Amino acid sequence: MLAPYIQAMLSGLAVGGIYALIALSFSITFTTTNTLNFSQGEFVSFGAFVGITVLLFMSGATSLSAIPLSASGGLNYPIVLTVAGVLSGLIGIVIFVAAVRPFTGKPGMSWVMSTIGFGILLQNVGLLVWGPAPANLPAPLGDNVIRVLGAGVRPQELLDLSAAVVIMIAYDLLMRKSRVGKAMRAVAHSPQTASLMGINVQAMMIGAYAASSALAGIAGVLIAPVSTASLFMGLGFALKAFAGAIIGGLSNARGCIFGGFALGVIESYVGLWQAQWREIAVFVLIIIVLAVKPNGLFGARLVEKV
Repeated sequence: MLAPYIQAMLSGLAVGGIYALIALSFSITFTTTNTLNFSQGEFVSFGAFVGITVLLFMSGATSLSAIPLSASGGLNYPIVLTVAGVLSGLIGIVIFVAAVRPFTGKPGMSWVMSTIGFGILLQNVGLLVWGPAPANLPAPLGDNVIRVLGAGVRPQELLDLSAAVVIMIAYDLLMRKSRVGKAMRAVAHSPQTASLMGINVQAMMIGAYAASSALAGIAGVLIAPVSTASLFMGLGFALKAFAGAIIGGLSNARGCIFGGFALGVIESYVGLWQAQWREIAVFVLIIIVLAVKPNGLFGARLVEKV
């Protein structure tokens, strides 16, 4: 009797972990540079296809559709995650230098269209390289269903949840314990003051975009074995992750993580009742939260001094 609810909870937490990673990536750039990368969805798709391509070469397969199911075994999957994260991070540096930095400190929001345009460019480059056809990334732990209190859950879902939690804990420790993390927090609090203290503000902003894009790329590799990889799949994940970030509060990294997980679970439970209401429930929830807490559940209230 409880099996469907347990299954919905586990599946919701797994997908929510992906939302939380991408929501965290939005928070990193927002708090550090006061901008958002609206091409983040394309980075999710890019990371997934980079991972599939790495497996293609490692397995010796002749096409993306011919990668053997055992190709992700052993250390291959961690290698794929690392390569996808590094390459996505490097592209993130490019987008900051080319599409964001020229507009920082200037009136208006030109960086919005600039990042959207960069995403369109990245997607079209992907279409030229990989084509429009979807591809499969083999699950490293196989597809045999695991039974948990009568509920069936795929090993990849548990892996996604575990990996997301580990990455977010590592990020939290990095931000709170390391010198780099403290420098980024100082820049997020006040770039001018951080600069006077000898912190390289531009380097921190570049690092923020690299870390943000790397998280999106890693999220793409994690979700690809569950959701068939497509160059168009990232938009849906990015929109829902952004919704989770808005619910939790863009200015609070932990709030964004909470919002991502909460959104995944709510979406999963709504799907048990009426699948077609899942998308509606997401945006109804945003409206309710913002009506009560305009800065999100855990977002800091912005005070303007005049």
